[in-house]
Amino acid sequence: MTTEELNRYNRHIILPEIGLEGQEKLKQAKVLVIGAGGLGCPVLQYLVAAGVGDIGIVDDDKVDESNLQRQILYTTNDVGKPKAQVAVEKLSAQNPNCQFKSYLQRLNSGNALEIISDYDIVVDGSDNFPTRYLVNDACVMLNKPLVFGSVFKFEGQVAVFNYNGSATYRCLYPQPPSSDEVPNCSEIGVLGVLPGTVGLLQATEVIKIITGIGEVLSNKLLRFDALNMTFETFSFSLNPKNQEIKAFTDYEQFCGVAVKEISAEQLKEKLRLHEEMQIIDVRESEEYAVKNIGAILIPLGTLADNLDKINPNVPIIVHCQGGGRSKKAAQLLMEKGFTNVVSLKGGMREYN
Repeated sequence: MTTEELNRYNRHIILPEIGLEGQEKLKQAKVLVIGAGGLGCPVLQYLVAAGVGDIGIVDDDKVDESNLQRQILYTTNDVGKPKAQVAVEKLSAQNPNCQFKSYLQRLNSGNALEIISDYDIVVDGSDNFPTRYLVNDACVMLNKPLVFGSVFKFEGQVAVFNYNGSATYRCLYPQPPSSDEVPNCSEIGVLGVLPGTVGLLQATEVIKIITGIGEVLSNKLLRFDALNMTFETFSFSLNPKNQEIKAFTDYEQFCGVAVKEISAEQLKEKLRLHEEMQIIDVRESEEYAVKNIGAILIPLGTLADNLDKINPNVPIIVHCQGGGRSKKAAQLLMEKGFTNVVSLKGGMREYN
């Protein structure tokens, strides 16, 4: 290590449990972070501060103003820019000793194995179930430890999967919840500091795995309740069948979100050609008031009670802010018998 690195990491090096050997392990480590959002931001900032040598960032999203309440890596000037690109710029300034690679794309069955294979540890900071199952299965196939985190309103969860033959995400969650059981933060909100707490816990597990210190949170789920400031740990067991995954599945269909999508460019072209269609905005009225494209406003929570406002004989395009709620709305409409339904991919963020 250089003199600068010895000074930078001094507080690690003087810890007997880490020492110079442990810091060298951090320098040689390769960590992939899936998602540069609420969880990914604190994970990245602390892994970079700790001196993890090679870091990959997978995120196809752009910074939105609504992210700034909790994604503290970004500022107002970053709105509209690709998250992974901005993250690399800022993290490089934080620690020039680290090497970064950004993947401005969504992880999918076609690229997951190629991307993940280059790394020692994977951190899941995604916010949807199809990606979580995909990441889990890829890590099982490649035998990579997976550090998982999730947030819901005021509660967070952390676990380490597939570590030295330990249980996997599928052992804890064999089946995904239904589409209406677990809304995302754009629908119900999230305490701004919560992803920070959970992300720090994920970063801690990564550092422990790399340096070989402490007891890793494998075969255990840590639950954090911010309102009551309590931590609970639950144990769960390995199902050996979950280690036998050899191929990917259709994760959208598995998680009940097999909905056709339309791009912002395609929608704009349809509008230009004055094609007959119904555009349904399933955001809340407050969001609609800030900016809208003249669609029919029917918030997702009221959609089931307002089906009479939608003509089943006219093509339907559903949109929200980021694309998540509109998928649920499209699925609900299809379950109610509407056949010609598509969701706007990326929502208003992509339409801008």
